[in-house]
Formats: sequence, structure tokens, C-alpha cells
Amino acid sequence: MNKLFKQSLFLGAMTISAVCGAFESPQIADNSDQKYYQTKMYAQGVEIPWGMAQLPSGDLLVTDRKGELRVIRDGKLLADKVGGLPEIVAQGQGGLLDIALHPDYEKNGWLYITFASPQGEGEGTNTALMRAKYDAKNITITHQNMLYKGSDNTTKRHHFGSRIAFDDKGYVYFSIGDRGERDRKPQDLSLDGGKVYRLHDDGRIPTDNPFVGQANAKTATYSYGHRNPQGMAKHPKTGEIWLHEHGPKGGDEINLVAAGKNYGWPVISYGVNYSGSKFTELTEKRGMEQPLHHWTPSIAPSGMVFVTSDKYPHWQGKILVGSLKFHYLVLVDVTENSFKGQSKIFEGIGRVRSLMQGNDGYLYVGTDGGGIKRIEPKN
Repeated sequence: MNKLFKQSLFLGAMTISAVCGAFESPQIADNSDQKYYQTKMYAQGVEIPWGMAQLPSGDLLVTDRKGELRVIRDGKLLADKVGGLPEIVAQGQGGLLDIALHPDYEKNGWLYITFASPQGEGEGTNTALMRAKYDAKNITITHQNMLYKGSDNTTKRHHFGSRIAFDDKGYVYFSIGDRGERDRKPQDLSLDGGKVYRLHDDGRIPTDNPFVGQANAKTATYSYGHRNPQGMAKHPKTGEIWLHEHGPKGGDEINLVAAGKNYGWPVISYGVNYSGSKFTELTEKRGMEQPLHHWTPSIAPSGMVFVTSDKYPHWQGKILVGSLKFHYLVLVDVTENSFKGQSKIFEGIGRVRSLMQGNDGYLYVGTDGGGIKRIEPKN
């Protein structure tokens, strides 16, 4: 074997090793309780089902990131697309994003949507939150009301955040990612981006928000120092808001959102640049919150739901998180304010984008290009 051939073999092996390392999965045990449940295809035809909400009628409203709102009825995608949407820019990671029903939807009919909006000054887009009503007879939304629009538009096409959650008091929370401006937005309270926001359900800013009265601060801000939160859910016992967010290469996090807290991005992180180089030497710092858990290597989490339905007695009180990267679900065991453990279920389910526990008690899983699945108990 000549020297050149040996060098070629060595370089090839190193390349394979590097590629495999880049996609190394965290050590997460399989869940033995999966044997009681199965996944079934529920509906197809939505390319990137970013968010889902189930109406009292049983119909699903599903956002497709490319800018369409679709209706699924009894497992079938209706031919008509929902009309009345605002101007949406579907580029990069942006488009039509999350959707959530008001906790008193049956009384007031309000639904909430996040999307990439070009409104406002500057070229490009930023994340917006609107509320509207759905006219099922005419398959359209009405009474549009823009509640919040991140200012300082940017032409960068990633890190929109955009998850929506409500607490027990009726406040609406939503996230805006750092919009690709890591070193500028997350730690600056005068700028939108890298934040979680809290509003009254009609868009008013609560007077007890933590930065009300602080000069130049975005007073809708509830917490800051976030990278790109794409999972958000209310704890069923405490009513507190939990979220997960993407790290860079490593350092995906689960956090319990608290008023006025700084979650550290990018000053502290358990991740590194995608190249493998470091952007910080710090994993902790006084005045900055530690995650309840971090995934290193990254799983690329998307979608988050606390399991409360009686259909899943083995999973009661646990969190279900999707993995875009590894095409499985992670079942996270938690207490009222801490992480206890995790296990993976349904490997190969697809690139999980969204999760929902419906009014019917079933868990729905939206996958990119792979349809919407439903998790059902085995008979």
C-alpha cells in the first residue's frame, strides 16, 4: 500500500468520523411504556405543519409554514384554504408559524397566530402576533387584530421563535428568536429578539411586566437572553410557562420562564459554533439562569406539550418534545420545577415540527413532509 493511498484512507476515515460526530445522538434510553401506544397516520397534505389547534367541532386548524392555513376534518384535508390571512413572507425559517386558541375560545372565538410580517420600517421581516376569529361557514378568518410586531425588520431568514402559550390568568406569551443577530439583540432590552413576551389577551402590556418603567426597554418583554424558543407550554399543576430552545451545535435547553430573568444567550451556553469553534468560554454566570436541562449533542427540539389526557396513563404529567434532527419524540419526566429524566419514543416517526394534545384527548404529531400522526392506545 503506497503512502498516498494510506493518506487517502486516513482522510476518508476522518471525514466519516467528523460527519458521524456532527450527527451524534444524545444518550437517551428507550421508553418501555411505548409498547402500550402506537402511531397512526391521521392526515396528509400539509408540507410543514408548524402549528395545530383543534376547534370545539373537532376540526383541526393547521398552519403550513409556506403561508397557508388549512382545515383537517375527520382525518381529511379540506380542499379550500382558509382565506383572510394577512401578508406573510414565507422565506427561510419564516412564514405562517404557530396557532393557539384562547382558553375561553368557546365564549369569545379568538384564535392567535404568529407569522413573519413585513410590516413596519426596514427591509425584511420580523415575528408578529395577531388575533382573529374563524368563520367556519366561509372558511376564512375575520376581525384581524395585530397585537405585537417585532420592530427592526431584518432580511435574515432564521430564528423567528414564534411559539404561543397562555397561563392560568389568561395572559398570552410568545417568543421571538434572536433573528440571527446573536451579539446584538438577546441581551439588549431596547431591541426585539431573543425574548419571551407577555401580553393581555387583547394586546395591552400588563402593568406588572418586569421592565415597565425602565427607560428604552421593550415593556412587553417578560424574559430575555434566549436563542430560538420553538416549544412552549403551561405546566398543568403550577401554571408556569416552560419552554425549550435551540442551541447552536449542542446546548439545546429546557427553561422555566420567570419574570425579568436573563437566560444568558449568548454570554453563556453549553453549545459551540457549527464549525466547532467556541463563541464563549462560559457555561454559567452570576445573574443568568441555568437551564433545567440541556441536550448536548443537540436534538433540534420543536413542539412541546404536557401530557394530561387519560388516554395516556403511563405518561401523565410528562412533557413530550419533538426532535427535528433525529426523527423521534422525547418523553421528559419533570417535577413542578425540575428535570427528572428522559426517554425516547417512536424512532423514525419523522422530522417532528409540532405537537398538540387535542380537545379529544389525543396527541397529534406534525412532521415535515410526513403528514400528521396521532398517538393512540393499543387495544
